[in-house]
Amino acid sequence: MGAAPSAHGTRTVRGGRPWPHWPQPAPGAEAALLDVLHSGRWSIASPSDGTPTQEERFAEDFAAYLGVRHCVPTASGTAALMTALEACGVGAGDEVIVPALSWAASASTVAGVNAVPVFADVDPDTLCLDPAAAEAAITPATRAIVVVHLYSAVADLDGLRAVADRHGLALIEDSAQAHGASYRGRRVGTFGDVGTFSTHHTKVLSSGEGGAAVTDDPVLARRIEHLRADGRTRSPRRPAAGLPELVETGELMGSNRCLSEFQSALLIAQLKVLDEQNARRRDNAELLDGLLGKLGCRPQATSGQTTARTYFGYAVGLPDSLRDQPSGPVAEALTARLGLHVRPVYRPLYESPLYAPGTRRRFDFAPGHLKRLDPGRYDLPAADRAARTFLTFHHAALLGDASDMRDIAAAFRHVLDLRASPARC
Repeated sequence: MGAAPSAHGTRTVRGGRPWPHWPQPAPGAEAALLDVLHSGRWSIASPSDGTPTQEERFAEDFAAYLGVRHCVPTASGTAALMTALEACGVGAGDEVIVPALSWAASASTVAGVNAVPVFADVDPDTLCLDPAAAEAAITPATRAIVVVHLYSAVADLDGLRAVADRHGLALIEDSAQAHGASYRGRRVGTFGDVGTFSTHHTKVLSSGEGGAAVTDDPVLARRIEHLRADGRTRSPRRPAAGLPELVETGELMGSNRCLSEFQSALLIAQLKVLDEQNARRRDNAELLDGLLGKLGCRPQATSGQTTARTYFGYAVGLPDSLRDQPSGPVAEALTARLGLHVRPVYRPLYESPLYAPGTRRRFDFAPGHLKRLDPGRYDLPAADRAARTFLTFHHAALLGDASDMRDIAAAFRHVLDLRASPARC
């Protein structure tokens, strides 16, 4: 089949053939949702029926999957991060070191607990937080470090754990994009004092919206339970049918950030297919690494102790010959040719329009605090260069087959040739 014209006037390489869709319901997902629908228990605040809630079952399954003692499901990855920060003692005026290259929630959650995000540069190959840059950013006001495993890379957990321990700081491991990845043979999310996950629509483990915080520390787990359920926690004994599932302890005020029973039931089913889907993405990504590497592209690296990668996004750096050209037009041309949304990686947080604390009056609560939140004082070279030269696309495309990967490589070859010879455009 010949290539078809696209809306941008180029030729598509697939003739309208669709990419794999996402999310994909796992076997048993529909039945699980129907069971909740007719159960009379749609929330963990529902009266007990004498059996474990779906949320409790998911927490147990996910904790076992990760090899961690405690899992507290939450309404979102943002909720997991905010409860983790507060559980670790982060509060008004504290500083928290975060990677400069990440989704906006890495900064907005810190601001949301009245603390100050301090941006540190990233490793130019993995795009994850650089331990040396994190250590250089520490001040007497620093209370915690948040590390993000970005796109498909696992951060240098040995280095970051050592920095945190050396300075007596909490390490929070944001694994929202890394369900199932491992480091030194151990699942990521289990190296920090708390690990956090998102189960948003886009994630490799999805319930539409949702999240979880995990830890081996029972004190932190209990604090997170209170923080996500309006100061309530699960009863230490199974309540009799008709009695409340949650008890009011008065230990710690919280907010309502609970995961619903529908989402929990869905996640129980989706977790069963996660490893198989991750393996398929990994195989296709490795094939694509080789194909794009031959074109001079630089697939995102991962830290040396990574033992299994997962792919929330496939990220790749453009050839050095195009380093002075903006990545946006290249992404647009690839999108047009493939019918697949290719885009630049995240903008540095200090340039992101989604991190704008000055637009919220709530952050102007103390003299000088809003000025401390001002991102305009940063200029970090590795994050800046990555934003200019790296492209990414969603992991659903990696659920295809080898011919799909060859289509991606063919589109890159065509677009890169045109960019290298502008007169041919």
